[in-house]
Amino acid sequence: MTLRQASLGTGRNRTTRTARRSVTVLTALGTLAGVALVGATPAGAARQWTGVAPGVTYRQYDVPAAAGVAHVHLLRADLSDAHVRLGLLRPGAVAARDTVSHMADRQKAVAGVNGDFFNISEAQHPGVAPTGASVGPAIADGRILKGAVPDAQRFGPALPPGTHTTAVLGVGADGRAHLDDLTLTGSVVAAGQRLPLGGLNQYALPENGVGAYTPAWGSASRVRATCGSDTERAAPCSADTYEVTVRHGRVVSASARPGSGAIAAGTTVLVGREAGARRLRALAGGARVSLRYALTSARRAVYRFALGGYPVLSGGQPLPGLDTRASAVRTAVGLADDGRTVYLVALDGAPSYRRGLTIAEVARLLAGLGATEGFSLDGGGSSTLVARPSGAAPVTVRNHPSDGSERPVANGIGVFTR
Repeated sequence: MTLRQASLGTGRNRTTRTARRSVTVLTALGTLAGVALVGATPAGAARQWTGVAPGVTYRQYDVPAAAGVAHVHLLRADLSDAHVRLGLLRPGAVAARDTVSHMADRQKAVAGVNGDFFNISEAQHPGVAPTGASVGPAIADGRILKGAVPDAQRFGPALPPGTHTTAVLGVGADGRAHLDDLTLTGSVVAAGQRLPLGGLNQYALPENGVGAYTPAWGSASRVRATCGSDTERAAPCSADTYEVTVRHGRVVSASARPGSGAIAAGTTVLVGREAGARRLRALAGGARVSLRYALTSARRAVYRFALGGYPVLSGGQPLPGLDTRASAVRTAVGLADDGRTVYLVALDGAPSYRRGLTIAEVARLLAGLGATEGFSLDGGGSSTLVARPSGAAPVTVRNHPSDGSERPVANGIGVFTR
């Protein structure tokens, strides 16, 4: 199945769930948000499940690991309850960052974790600002926000063999969570020619490609999109670039270098590198341009929510080739009961627990919970789990982020009730 969308004045295919209900939070546990977090949660604390909201529970506990004891913070969301859903926590733009607690409070989530890996630094490209944009595809409320960057341009640990940046965790129209791959397809039609679309709101474009940037991108510079290569993230920025601005279906301006600044409603910016740049140079001012794009699902599913990461567990078994050596603080998701039960896991980053788990150990942890599918998200200083305490509107941070306080991240998974 293909989830399709169009810009330049065309319609959108949205799948939304708008109803909400107020909830009573049952139990208070965890650390305070927004303070310097030191020390460690007491070993063995809160081994039993405690309520966060109807259909949403929390626990924390120790697990033995190769590098030492790790401390697990765990949320369980029951998606068979019609009042419970998952959604994308967003900072307001694709190329932006915010803390998990701020995003959860703003969007009225009862709990959540950090999400996809993201463009966190640009030491390899002096003078180029990191965008903060995530690696993989993203869908919010049925709206396509972005596609996946080329595999070689990603941030994060090495991908397991046979997996790609197109991998997603999503919730489909059936209300269940699934692991899938979402591949961007699309084209730019102009001057009687059809150009393949190589990217949508991405911090990196394939060599010789053309990418589209919509108002969802935000105001960050688009220069980073033309840096790196299909085989090396640190490769130099391209010297052959071109940018065309299209408003209400017509070319209104062009530039030899990608720009920055907010993109107005009804406007799309096309960025090309190498052969893609040469094709865009052929567009004259006032030329008519149309754009179509879609995220095609390997499962032939339609998603109202999806974000990137990489799979670690399939059919209840760890994927072959998972790393067994590098231990770190991690965030991950486990799916059980055919996607009706979702486990959100974030490890504690306090000094006593900071050595964490290997990816292989994460997969075994998820399998031990009863998950049949598992998905790894961004870790290290990004790992954050939040939930509302009893009787409070704001969420609190339940784990100790390893940076000592919350790191602004590109997105997250929110747990919502109504």
